[in-house]
Amino acid sequence: MSSTPIKYARRTSSGRIVSLSPDDDMDLGVSGEFTSTSSGGHNDYINYTVMMPPTPDNQPKAAAPGSKPDDHPSPFGGAAKGSGRRRRGVGEEGDGGGNGAGRMSVMKSMLMRSQTGDFDHNRWLFETKGTYGIGNAFWSKDEVEFDEVGEPMNISDFLEKPWKPLTRKMKVSPGILSPYRLLVVLRLVFLSLFLSWRVRNPNLDAPWLWGLSIVCEIWFAFSWLLDQLPKLNPINRAADLAALREKFETPSPSNPLGRSDLPGLDVFISTADPEKEPPLVTGNTILSILATEYPVEKLSLYISDDGAALLTFEAMSETAAFARVWVPFCRKHNIEPRNPDSYFAIKRDPTKNKKLPDFVKDRRWIKREYDEFKVRINGLPDTIRRRCDALNARERKLARERSGGSVANAESSGAEAKPAVTATWMADATHWPGTWKVPSPDHSKGDHAGIVQVMIKTPHHDPLYGAPGDHPYLDFTGIDTRLPMFVYVSREKRPGYDHNKKAGAMNALVRASAIISNGPFILNFDCDHYIYNSMAIREGMCYMMDRGGDRVCYVQFPQRFEGIDPSDRYANHNTVFFDGNMRALDGLQGPMYVGTGCLFRRYALYGFPPPRANEYLGLYGQNKRPAPPPRVATSMDADDPAGPSLDMDPDLCAPVKFGNSSMFANSIAVAEYQGRPLADHPGIKNGRPPGALLVPRQPLDAPTVAEAVSVISCWYEDKTEWGQRVGWIYGSVTEDVVTGYRMHNRGWRSVYCITKRDAFRGTAPINLTDRLHQVLRWATGSVEIFFSRNNALLASTRLKFLQRISYLNVGVYPFTSIFLVTYCFLPALCLFSGSFIVQTLNVTFLVYLLLITITLTLLSLLEVKWSGIGLEEWWRNEQFWVVGGTSAHLAAVVQGLLKVIAGIEISFTLTSKSSNDDEEDIYADLYVIKWTSLFIPPLTIIIVNLVAMAIGLSRTVYSEIPQWSKLLGGFFFSFWVLAHMYPFAKGLMGRRGRTPTIIWVWSGIVAITLSLLWVSINPPDNSTPSSGGIEI
Repeated sequence: MSSTPIKYARRTSSGRIVSLSPDDDMDLGVSGEFTSTSSGGHNDYINYTVMMPPTPDNQPKAAAPGSKPDDHPSPFGGAAKGSGRRRRGVGEEGDGGGNGAGRMSVMKSMLMRSQTGDFDHNRWLFETKGTYGIGNAFWSKDEVEFDEVGEPMNISDFLEKPWKPLTRKMKVSPGILSPYRLLVVLRLVFLSLFLSWRVRNPNLDAPWLWGLSIVCEIWFAFSWLLDQLPKLNPINRAADLAALREKFETPSPSNPLGRSDLPGLDVFISTADPEKEPPLVTGNTILSILATEYPVEKLSLYISDDGAALLTFEAMSETAAFARVWVPFCRKHNIEPRNPDSYFAIKRDPTKNKKLPDFVKDRRWIKREYDEFKVRINGLPDTIRRRCDALNARERKLARERSGGSVANAESSGAEAKPAVTATWMADATHWPGTWKVPSPDHSKGDHAGIVQVMIKTPHHDPLYGAPGDHPYLDFTGIDTRLPMFVYVSREKRPGYDHNKKAGAMNALVRASAIISNGPFILNFDCDHYIYNSMAIREGMCYMMDRGGDRVCYVQFPQRFEGIDPSDRYANHNTVFFDGNMRALDGLQGPMYVGTGCLFRRYALYGFPPPRANEYLGLYGQNKRPAPPPRVATSMDADDPAGPSLDMDPDLCAPVKFGNSSMFANSIAVAEYQGRPLADHPGIKNGRPPGALLVPRQPLDAPTVAEAVSVISCWYEDKTEWGQRVGWIYGSVTEDVVTGYRMHNRGWRSVYCITKRDAFRGTAPINLTDRLHQVLRWATGSVEIFFSRNNALLASTRLKFLQRISYLNVGVYPFTSIFLVTYCFLPALCLFSGSFIVQTLNVTFLVYLLLITITLTLLSLLEVKWSGIGLEEWWRNEQFWVVGGTSAHLAAVVQGLLKVIAGIEISFTLTSKSSNDDEEDIYADLYVIKWTSLFIPPLTIIIVNLVAMAIGLSRTVYSEIPQWSKLLGGFFFSFWVLAHMYPFAKGLMGRRGRTPTIIWVWSGIVAITLSLLWVSINPPDNSTPSSGGIEI
């Protein structure tokens, strides 16, 4: 067949045919070469022929081109380098095309094909003069064509884009993980052999010492195993933000304007006491959330003020006003972090990577505005006090006048005016419906009405760009100036109702937000945690919207802290837990919920099981089978944009489960449907069609707000399952762990999201007393979990075995304190009695001790390697484990047992948050010593071991037959205890060694008591001491 030049063309809307061939620029509308005569020149479809390359089975009349290397065209279009020839079309003859070398090449290839039956397509592809792909007859690499409306066309517009996953799971290197697992097995073997040897070789000289040590060592081995087993499968994850943007915010046939198809998000912030949680700290957290990089129309912010304080309310009003300039400023100049207090405190060049010329001017003006904002916030207590004093004085005057006319007439007639209440007044001269400064009926912390106030209304669906002249000092031209919706909520409280502390406040927010915005996802923060990485929410959403994301109940972010002393004396960063344990749990069924920085699926909070849940059988959960389907009926078809019908689930509207609000019940199915990933892949079993969430949100109206007030009333949860199976779970001071456990127990899984730049940051107590009280609260909650039905031993088969071990360890670890305190006293008892835990320090004991120590050291080094923590951080964690175990954990066991046995309730106070007003010494709290009874056990351990070392040394030096081996064993043992107690002892010394008097008093009392106790137990004999010796 003959080789004919290929021509491509398209017809415009006017009927004009434009050639798309790279070598043909003429208008074909006149020549009519492509005009169909049958349709009068108005046919939209054109027939054309694509020529095949000149292969042996498709030879043109001309001979094949030469086979010289420099004649081969580039596989990426055009002639190869050094060919010196212009680009030719397919089948176009070149110079010397009929030479013998070409014919011989064809003949050789045909002969090879006849002999082997194989055909080398690649050989003929590169022996032709035609090029393929970009630069060929289809499209020129340097040529740009435009469509009918003048938009540039690209070759990618004609290609089907491949499906991209939003996340990747990256396993830890086998070179690290395999030796790590092997060392776990070896250490377990060595521990078993050592304990077996210890049981078979008792110390007959001190059987009580031997027995105590054996019991403690067996428990330590068991506790180590519980902590180590869940760490056997750590993983890393990564999110693809570009793929998320391409999938949900790129123009497409279903989304021609490129609006965001991401689901809605409700952000919760909880606060309770403005005196311990400064409003300025809360306001900075609010500003960081309002400025985050998430579609404005899809983001809603709720703050729960459980104290119903007017100070918090007016501080939030001031914050909303300042946000109208702070948020556009952050968007214009891409500010990070978007907490103004943290941003202005950064010690680096603020102009780095800033391209706009007006950045310095804008920053200077915003800094001045923020300083004035801080002055207004810090001055609110005085402003409210002066206002209330003036208005209360006016009310008293009016009351006296109403009772007897003027004040003079009232005094002359002896009439006494009825005293007016001392109310708290709002700025509009009306009574504050929440808590008053002077408590009164219906206006106290435990007795006040519910409040819902929209601080920032629902934004418009379309962007609202700034224009020149909108602001007198800042130019926000082309910047979206909309703000997310911001709502203040304070639930109703009345005497006689159990308010369930933070868990009850969070459940009230869940119901109120379902009525107002009903975002399918919920992100909760403590008031002192702010968004440090404005893209963090998008990274978390990648895991929810990826394939299989409909089975993810929450995405937990690690907690990062600032304001910690450089040495991290009390292990506040807790990197061993957040970067080690939690990363390892991500390789099982997912990390635990730790109370803040967690992105929830709203539908999972409602107590529903996940789609396609599995049951895990066998000792290690290695056998997996689909769980029996719940009694919930099959949902609607994914193509129905209205969402699943409530009529298909008879339990969905049951008031006994969710309450009697029909509006809330109707929101459940909508939230479940909107939280599904896109159905753009065959592997996505429970998805929604693209473009289903492009409908604008309806503005708020009065009936909606009234319903929101109704669902936060104190009586709404009566005879429902809120706090039992729905929402945050009640009954424990660590409601976060219990809530996450319940979701995992239903078959859900969670994800751990570690971002390159810290996602969120918060503050932590650097004071020793506050830190121990924080640990006490956590440990008490663990004891409550152990003695409740939330014990992991009672979990269902939907919980993996190693995940069950991890939750079991949560309830068991405080009981280690009993054995730890006993073991810390053992070296002192050895030195006092002159005996040791073994009969003699023989070679077997020392070899076992060496092997156990070496394996522990190697395990720690490998764990540091795959978790990314530092050796100093690991050692600080070990030290504070001993300090907390001998103080807070021991008190938690006692308090937990009192609650379980005697029913004594335990109350905890809020941990004070620092507002960082003292810029001269940000670590001032580190040196403040607040005496607490938690200091007594570790202080006693330190004194006892120091006294025992002195007694043991003197006895050995002045004895007739010194037993140096037992002295060395006891000394090493005591030194191990004292080395772990070093941070506690340093904390008691205060600033520059100024130890408080009470520490010395307790030290003297403990020393005298121990001396008298030892003398009474082991009185001195009447024998004459040896020459030069002393008698003890």
